[in-house]
Amino acid sequence: MTKKIRWGILSTAGIAQYHVIPAFKRAENAEVVAISSLSGRAEEVAEAFGIEKAYDSYHEILDDDAIDAVYIPLPNSLHKEWAIRAAYKNKHILVEKPIALSSTDVLEIKQACLDNNVILMEAFMYMLHPQHQRVKTLIEEGAIGEVKHFESTFTFYLTDRDSNIRMEKDLGGGSLYDVGSYNIHAMRYILDDEPKSVSSQAVIDDVTGVDLSNVSYYTFDSGVTATLTSSFDHFHQNAYRVIGTEGIITVPYAYRPDNHGGLGEVILTTTAYETTETYMNDLYRDEVEHISYAILNNQAPINTLTNSYRNMRVLELTKEAFTTGKTVLIDPDE
Repeated sequence: MTKKIRWGILSTAGIAQYHVIPAFKRAENAEVVAISSLSGRAEEVAEAFGIEKAYDSYHEILDDDAIDAVYIPLPNSLHKEWAIRAAYKNKHILVEKPIALSSTDVLEIKQACLDNNVILMEAFMYMLHPQHQRVKTLIEEGAIGEVKHFESTFTFYLTDRDSNIRMEKDLGGGSLYDVGSYNIHAMRYILDDEPKSVSSQAVIDDVTGVDLSNVSYYTFDSGVTATLTSSFDHFHQNAYRVIGTEGIITVPYAYRPDNHGGLGEVILTTTAYETTETYMNDLYRDEVEHISYAILNNQAPINTLTNSYRNMRVLELTKEAFTTGKTVLIDPDE
């Protein structure tokens, strides 16, 4: 029988109920044994999903010795606090993106994990879809010649603005930290490189002060450039393109292939032909199984804390660029 990591969940957030708890049910090496909520809904959600224990505080989950790891889908502003608390209770961690609100926060989380031999992964689940490895392989094989530009767009129209935490500045709201974080992560992952500068513009909500839309331009030492767009004001898109001297690779369902039944497409366009390859996976299940496997085997997950630090560094400097209106130089290891 496959050994299972026993998970606790901090909060009854929508992403937990709609995506991650069902994924745990499908996973072979993980199970949810407890859930907690400050809203009083833990028992209701536990009953709905057949979860053994329901707690009314997050501390109770961290104090439960029967729990090996915790999933943290709390508001962005609370990720740092509860990741550090979990690490010092020797719980391994899957935390929703962004991992924190600043690179300094990430360094504190990293130190807590190192001090307590805890494995943590920031939940950029898109990485585990096989379409992206295919893109990287095509680039390495020279299918589009020399890479010159990367474009990524992750947008949707946010309807419930009066009540959605994405519109709360103090909680780490705004399109950049929400969906723009995927764009930055994919840019770095697919290009396997770090940007050297960013210029950026944003549409700021007059009432809340969060960025509703953001367009950013990045340069790399290699000469490659990138343009990234995030928005709460546009029709839903979650795609990227890699443009080379001899062709283009398009990934139309880059970040949420689960909205298309797990379908991913890699479209290769050259002057001679166009091909479309399809790939399938169970994205959230694969995320759960991946981090659980890493814990069981005491190995680093695909998205390391070092990578999370570098991604956050680019995120916060992008925000600085649109706040100041200046081009900002990026040193990912600063």
